[in-house]
Amino acid sequence: MNAKFKFYLFSLLLAGFVGFFIHASLTEDDKLQKEFENYYRIYALSINDNLTFAGEKVPISDFDVKERYDRELLTNVYWQSQTLLILKRANRFFPAIQSILKKNNIPDDFKYISLAESGLQNVVSPSGAAGFWQLLDKTAKSYGLEVTDEVDERYHLEKSTEAACKYFNEAHKEFNDWALVAASYNMGIDGIKKQLQSQGVNNYYDLYLNTETSRYVLRTLALKEVLEHPSQFGFNFNRKQLYDFIPTIKVKVNSTIPDLAKFALDNGANYKLLKILNPWLRKSSLTVATDKTYFISLPKDKVIQTDIIEKINNDTVDLVNTHFKAVEEEAFSVFEHTVEKGESIQSLAKKYNVSVNDLRKWNNMNAMDQVKTGKIIKIKKTIEE
Repeated sequence: MNAKFKFYLFSLLLAGFVGFFIHASLTEDDKLQKEFENYYRIYALSINDNLTFAGEKVPISDFDVKERYDRELLTNVYWQSQTLLILKRANRFFPAIQSILKKNNIPDDFKYISLAESGLQNVVSPSGAAGFWQLLDKTAKSYGLEVTDEVDERYHLEKSTEAACKYFNEAHKEFNDWALVAASYNMGIDGIKKQLQSQGVNNYYDLYLNTETSRYVLRTLALKEVLEHPSQFGFNFNRKQLYDFIPTIKVKVNSTIPDLAKFALDNGANYKLLKILNPWLRKSSLTVATDKTYFISLPKDKVIQTDIIEKINNDTVDLVNTHFKAVEEEAFSVFEHTVEKGESIQSLAKKYNVSVNDLRKWNNMNAMDQVKTGKIIKIKKTIEE
């Protein structure tokens, strides 16, 4: 073994011993820090040079526009939980929103305004703006929405989207520029007009605005980019992990419902589902004025298990007034029937010419309960005068 090789071997052994003792002397915090440095990575994001909003070119070459957009892109990409939830919700709500935008000749990109406003949640702002489109009470009423203690149509997806479309069309007649329309949804038509006049410019991207409105359209653009290209920004999911559209039956009502929980049970659902599908119903009852009609959505899979299935036409049920008359309006005779072998709630309803729902109501039965042989069932019949 020559001298050079001996020196080389000695050096390796020495380095190994030194490394071992250094590693052994590291604290747990030191080790965790090393692992963090070795494995954790945060990347700057590439910016699309060909961004458009509603078919209009975004001047991303403007350093200020680029940096404002970069801020919104980073914020939404690295707020992963919130953005993933938005992706999931969009799968449920965007089809209805897109259909209404198209009907009103509003560019499809305006669906992303609802994300910038509320993240597709029925939230209320400090100023009192409410619903997906964050409409103020006064504004909502001016566009034909009902806003009362019992009914607040700012929480009605279809009706509030129609109201937003009316605003967008009105603003576009004023500005003839979709980015300015979007900005005005945050700042108001008069607010944007005043800034355009005082600053002597004619587009959103050249305006010096308050922080909220300055970020508003760029935030919308960032959300659009992420939702259109989720995998490019690290969002991975299966189709089944998204939130699906919920098939519903719309129950047409034109008389007062004193107890919405009971109404839901009578029609195969429950109060929780009714409130989730109809957030515009703000109380536990619904007062219906003369000549007024409402459509209450209930889950289709529940409703079709009841006798209402026979009345469904194009996913709508017209119950007229018969279901919700107060008992005191009619005189009843009450008698009992002992269930015999082979009888069902459906056959009993047919036998006594009453509805399955009424039988369940009179006997405190839910939509899944069936009668058993020997059970005593109460029957109510109207006394003919």
